[in-house]
Amino acid sequence: MSKKLFIETLGCAMNSRDSEHMIAQLTEKEGYEAIDDFREADLILINTCSVREKPVSKLFSELGVFNKKKKPEAKIGVCGCTASHLGAEIIKRAPYVNFVLGARNVSKITEILHKDKAVEIDINYDESEFAFDDFRTSPYKAFINISIGCDKACTYCIVPKTRGDEISIPDALIINEAHRAVDKGAKEVFLLGQNVNNYGRRFSGEHEKVNVSELLRRLSKIEGLERLRFTSPHPFHMDDEFIEEFATNPKICKSIHMPLQSGSTKVLNDMKRGYSREWFLNRVEKLRAECPEVSISTDIIVAFPGESDEDFQDSLDVMRKVRFNQIFSFKYSARPETEAEHFTNTVDEEVASERLTTLQSLNTEILDEINATSLGKTYRVYFEELIKDYYVSGRSDNNIVIKVKGSDELLGEFRNVKITSIGRTILTGEVVA
Repeated sequence: MSKKLFIETLGCAMNSRDSEHMIAQLTEKEGYEAIDDFREADLILINTCSVREKPVSKLFSELGVFNKKKKPEAKIGVCGCTASHLGAEIIKRAPYVNFVLGARNVSKITEILHKDKAVEIDINYDESEFAFDDFRTSPYKAFINISIGCDKACTYCIVPKTRGDEISIPDALIINEAHRAVDKGAKEVFLLGQNVNNYGRRFSGEHEKVNVSELLRRLSKIEGLERLRFTSPHPFHMDDEFIEEFATNPKICKSIHMPLQSGSTKVLNDMKRGYSREWFLNRVEKLRAECPEVSISTDIIVAFPGESDEDFQDSLDVMRKVRFNQIFSFKYSARPETEAEHFTNTVDEEVASERLTTLQSLNTEILDEINATSLGKTYRVYFEELIKDYYVSGRSDNNIVIKVKGSDELLGEFRNVKITSIGRTILTGEVVA
């Protein structure tokens, strides 16, 4: 009988890919089988996020539940970004945890598994050329890391302290991985990195210097690969070559995530983002000129230390100008080991909550207006998931989530879908071809 593995993943798409890597290694090297019920598992892993305070708090509440309800002999491991920055403190606070594995040490999972109370959190460990075994949660879409780590010094962000310096993965490894995924049925590849459009800045060995635009060109030549997506590009690195490749390459999906963080140049400077409000708007203007159908999503932090009412109004103004198709918005949360942790000009909690509500209300208004224009339109949809009530969902080229009545025969297929009903987060349609 195979051993049973349960993984709970918190956080970003890179964490999800790290979890797939750990499943692959544990399946191939240790004979584990991934399951959905932690109470039946022989090994329980929680892959953590530390970008905001809430996921860190959730870690210890989840650990308590796991320890209370797991099989007596089951092991518990804590992995990911919170593992990187808390390290041995996790075992001190939760002594029943068997090991701690940092976000930069995923390839060591089969070693640390056998070392009780071990802590592996070296953020300088180089996994950029490690050949992971294959495992994917979805057979229809392949997430592929193109870099690890981050060289930015944003004052609010803990990621450089948990994932280390930025290193690009050699393009040959990326292309080979994409080939394998396509050979197994994936028609879409999703490239991952903290700053994907800074790809090629640094390799760990002697490799051809390839930038992200050239990498996209090379990947697009793979026969059977129909769609390319990526996240997250950094606004600072959105040069004209990158925008032109995005706009003109027919395999690149016309949706892009541009993390704004603030619409105020003053706040952006305090955040050390490296660009101004004017630069961000200029890049949006060029994107829309080159690619009118593009959909743009973003991240916005409200109530960063020192954010004035005028600064906040600047963020609202950028939202009105850009009309984002999706936003991920948060109140500022101080993170350990960051420069902003020591800023004293904090914004009152009540004011912060009011600003977040105002921002999200404006976003809702904009989304309702955008979505209303989709009624009656036809989109080419790639179907990926069965959902409740006999529906199948997928995404359009510009990342609209669309569902239709259907069965698993649609999974992994492209269809033209005419929109018949509008929802805030998902549109409903009928297959027309």
